[in-house]
Amino acid sequence: MKEIIKLVLVMTIVSALCGLLLAYTNGVTSAPIEKAKAQEKVIALKSVLPEFDNDPTLNTNYIAESGLTFFVGRLKGAFSGAAVESVSRSGYGGDIRAMIGINRDNTLRSIKLSEQHETPGLGSKITEAKFTGQFSGRDVEKTNWRVKKNGGELDAITGATISSRAVCEAVDRALAAFIANRDRITETGK
Repeated sequence: MKEIIKLVLVMTIVSALCGLLLAYTNGVTSAPIEKAKAQEKVIALKSVLPEFDNDPTLNTNYIAESGLTFFVGRLKGAFSGAAVESVSRSGYGGDIRAMIGINRDNTLRSIKLSEQHETPGLGSKITEAKFTGQFSGRDVEKTNWRVKKNGGELDAITGATISSRAVCEAVDRALAAFIANRDRITETGK
């Protein structure tokens, strides 16, 4: 009986020390991780927004109906474009997160995929310029943002239709929210 009590006591002490160590590590690393995520967002915004001279992270507009936050770019006080991060939960390997940039003339500037867990060498090709480049320059309202296989205007990656559809879904969701709230978004930060 003494051996069992001794074993339970040792395991309790070891578990408590491990828990304290994990809590300390989390406390030390959480701030740098959040800072790195914020920097990644700024880099993504710079890559999809047209030229701007404001801080789009401070000029935001949350659209409750869609759950999306639009980052508004301004140049010399005038609206230059907007960016929004949209997620599709329909990816083959899980969520696909895309930052989408919209020009002042209502064309899509570009998209940048910030998260995807698709099959390497196949579904992961959704991050390549050959796929993402086909979104650029298209009219936000007049484009059917689905893959051709589903009656849309965009080419799917051969063998990765599910991944391609998921990206199109994220883009379509973001642009539908932009169209429905264009005036509110373009006025942000005046």
